[in-house]
Amino acid sequence: MADEQVQQQFAMQRIYTKDISFESPATPNIFKKQWQPAVNVDLNTKSDKIDDSGNYEVVLSITITAKVEDETAFLVEVQQAGIFLITGIEGDDLRRVLGTAAPNILFPYARESIDTLCVKGGFPAIMLAPVNFDALYQQALAQAQAQPSGEGEPAQH
Repeated sequence: MADEQVQQQFAMQRIYTKDISFESPATPNIFKKQWQPAVNVDLNTKSDKIDDSGNYEVVLSITITAKVEDETAFLVEVQQAGIFLITGIEGDDLRRVLGTAAPNILFPYARESIDTLCVKGGFPAIMLAPVNFDALYQQALAQAQAQPSGEGEPAQH
């Protein structure tokens, strides 16, 4: 087995919206208030092996809640997904690719969907700042090591 040289491959196969939601429960009265929202952004990724050919689905979930004076102005949820062919990469390296490289590709699509939904909902666009998925991955890894439950890591075998 050591004699075989496996070529590493990482290729995007498809990008798609898995789930999308926009709610603005306080409209139209929220438009009468001064627009100084408290914005909360929740970001999550998950991945699953979908076949034996090396295809993985990676889902980037972003939830944004904007509140004005304790009233929810809007709630946006986007699950941007992609299918990625990954071969010749295993273990920690595979987890790193699934947790950093794939979400970096998906993020601009999710950000554009969020901006469009906010504008169509009558609100200013939410320009999400770029996300350092490498730092988030390292943070999640450190938290997983601190809690030996093993939860949160994608199953790889």
